[in-house]
Amino acid sequence: MKLYYHPVSTTCRSIMLFAAESGIDIEYKLVDLMKGEHHGEAYAKINPSRQVPVLDDGGFVLTESSAILKYLADKTGSKAYPKDLKQRARVNEAMDWINSNLYRDYGYGLIYPQIFPHHKRPDDKAQAGTVKWGQDKTRNWMRILNDHLIGPKKKFLCGDEITIADYFSAAILTSGEVIGCDFTKYPNIARWLKAMKGLKTWKKTNEGFDGMVGAFKGNKYETV
Repeated sequence: MKLYYHPVSTTCRSIMLFAAESGIDIEYKLVDLMKGEHHGEAYAKINPSRQVPVLDDGGFVLTESSAILKYLADKTGSKAYPKDLKQRARVNEAMDWINSNLYRDYGYGLIYPQIFPHHKRPDDKAQAGTVKWGQDKTRNWMRILNDHLIGPKKKFLCGDEITIADYFSAAILTSGEVIGCDFTKYPNIARWLKAMKGLKTWKKTNEGFDGMVGAFKGNKYETV
């Protein structure tokens, strides 16, 4: 299996971590986002959306990190994607909630417009309005995640056992570290992220991302 990826990509890091923790043998193919390789015609033939990640399993090509995680978990029989119908539904629910609600406002409303030029709005008023909207919405989603989805009793998103929802969501939550987000206001989120960062391959699979965090350190951003 091949994974077309970039090491700082939020959507790639979850797959890298799950594969490393699960001992899944993957050949990594770097797509240099910084040089715009994903916009080239050669890569567009692999993924017309011109995004990473892309999994190629013997000619079966799959995009979207959530779908890739589910596919890899099913292919390897991982306990991180339960077979029980209701338990699996909870995992799907958590992943959909994070992707459709929190990531939309947190990533594309708050983080990316502040750090990526191609996400910045065309004038200062629109930029300020976008970031303020993203910030307000994100705070609401964070409260729900902290108080209800994780809560004070669960170790992970769907209970006391790690699932692919945790791999998927931890990459998204930690993306906020680039703009200086800390989660001390959300103790259940902070506790859960501490457990995720305690995984044996976390540090290695997030080396590239940690470098990015360091590069942006010292700049002033709106956070939550």
